[in-house]
Amino acid sequence: MDWSPAILGILNITEDSFSDGGLYLASDSAIAHAKRLAADGASALDLGAAASNPEARQISPETEIARLKPVVAALKREGIAVSIDSFSPEVQRWALAEDVAYVNDIHGFPDPALYPVIAAAQSRLIVMHSVQERGCATRVSVAPEQVFDRILRFFEGRVAALEEAGITRSRLILDPGMGFFLGSSPEASFVVLRRLQELKQAFGLSVLISVSRKSFLRKITGRAVTEAGSATLAAELFAVFQGADYIRTHDPAALSDGLAVWKAATTRNTA
Repeated sequence: MDWSPAILGILNITEDSFSDGGLYLASDSAIAHAKRLAADGASALDLGAAASNPEARQISPETEIARLKPVVAALKREGIAVSIDSFSPEVQRWALAEDVAYVNDIHGFPDPALYPVIAAAQSRLIVMHSVQERGCATRVSVAPEQVFDRILRFFEGRVAALEEAGITRSRLILDPGMGFFLGSSPEASFVVLRRLQELKQAFGLSVLISVSRKSFLRKITGRAVTEAGSATLAAELFAVFQGADYIRTHDPAALSDGLAVWKAATTRNTA
């Protein structure tokens, strides 16, 4: 078992993210928090300048880019790997031109018009599945037992389309989605977590999981967003146990500590 997944620290440069909206909207605050996340164990920072939760308001690509520019520039100077989380093609074009380490799309890059630009770039792609084909998350009723087959069908089509466009398979990281991106039932997320090995075997690609502070955990525990740390860590460790290669999290320090303890507890002492 590999207990060393890559950790992507979540940095929301937004006013309405469900967990920390408004806290890091100012560039100075965002940069300071980014440095803390990196010091706490994040190997890359996933920057989102537009929230995607059901209550989020739409903003223009120009506003997204304006929020991202000074933070990306500062992190590059510090040698910190950057991921850009956006479903806007205009923002993605900008991110690819900036040669960021990752571009993360909650709709898995649905726009073929962007594929030539992606193929000519070097950034790795976090190809996420969601039951919402476009826009922010919405509250959609999906039978939990149907979700995994939907995920497989989605990735079969999308991975094939990206490869056909000349985007090398080695650049792709699959994210099955969690929480409202899988529907309104918490059970859907747990079904997918339990079947991560099947997803990895089906495509032979790296898998990213993002459960941090999400509503399906809070619904199970009855905790508020500010009290979701323990539930988040439990779900993240379970995802790693199931084979997740990347974990996207608000709290790299807690995950790093949890992984260190679990690794020590499960490693046989041969001395």
